Amino acid sequence: MNWKFVLYDWYGFNVTLFQAVNTGTPASLAPLVSFFSFFGSYWTAPLLLAGLWWWSKEVTDPGRADAVWQRLIGFIIAFLLGLLAATVLKLVFDFPRPPVVLGELVRVIGEREQNYSLPSGHATYSALVLGVLWPLVGRRGHIGLVLYAVLVGWSRIAAGMHFPADVVTGWCLGLGSVVLAGQLISLTTPAWQVIRHKLFLVWYAVAVCAFIADQLTKLIIVRTYAYGEQVEVTPFFNFVHVLNPGAAFSFLANADGWQRYFFILLGLAVSAWLMRMLKQGLPRLEALGYSLILGGALGNVADRLLRGQVVDFLDFHWQNTHWPAFNFADVAIMSGAALLIISTLIQGKATNVSATERHTHLKP
Repeated sequence: MNWKFVLYDWYGFNVTLFQAVNTGTPASLAPLVSFFSFFGSYWTAPLLLAGLWWWSKEVTDPGRADAVWQRLIGFIIAFLLGLLAATVLKLVFDFPRPPVVLGELVRVIGEREQNYSLPSGHATYSALVLGVLWPLVGRRGHIGLVLYAVLVGWSRIAAGMHFPADVVTGWCLGLGSVVLAGQLISLTTPAWQVIRHKLFLVWYAVAVCAFIADQLTKLIIVRTYAYGEQVEVTPFFNFVHVLNPGAAFSFLANADGWQRYFFILLGLAVSAWLMRMLKQGLPRLEALGYSLILGGALGNVADRLLRGQVVDFLDFHWQNTHWPAFNFADVAIMSGAALLIISTLIQGKATNVSATERHTHLKP
């Protein structure tokens, strides 16, 4: 018997349930569908990270603050695991979206998409949020989290973007990533107790994780797509396979070849400086920023050494205007730079508050 018919099609019930939800959703609920589709997407992850970080700083109970911080770290690890697993499954199976299978029988809210139906990335992300926040909230919070995940899954079916099997797979993938992240944290806790006085080793480990994630995603792209191939994922995002001899976002890509050796030397010099900086006991947010930049820089240096050029595969566009293609290393570098800016702003605010308090105390 065909495994897909059993595990994915559910003996035909997958399509039947999809049609019941998709055609049974009133047109008046389209704004609600769009709302949960947006707030169930990976792009809202920075909001959750910022919220957890703020929560860990504002709570007065040290034990509670530590628990929130642990969930923040767990979310980062689970997010990377879930994103990587979802990407691999999409590339391996490449199941068609509902409009391709059912044609005009599907009511689509938003732009039509054709490829990579399994798993639902939105369902994966909503399950990540549910799993991470579950230990931090009470009974009402649990009900709200379950309702959130269900409504995100419903929105993807109602919008004609995914079959129910895609949503269920996404939920399982998200919750599995949270569990696996918790296991990884538990396994590394003894090592953490040993190296806590050498915190820079933790930041080196973060850099290594960013480096591995970058090289693994590039290997998947190289093995999956022919050079120059372009595959539409959403109306504004494509997977591509291009080579860039320049820096991030194709800077100096049209130079005469000298840029390869220049960027190798520059990347190694910057990496050495970053490794030295991470030994100086920096604030956590600043150290995390430096470690992400370090991992991204080493990822692109490895490409230049091994391939002569950097593999880029993330292509965002609007209508006919394309942002220069980039890769996971570039994302790590940009994220690290953003964290450094945020850290600087926070430290500046803290300095101003301290100065104001001292001035107030000095008043007669």
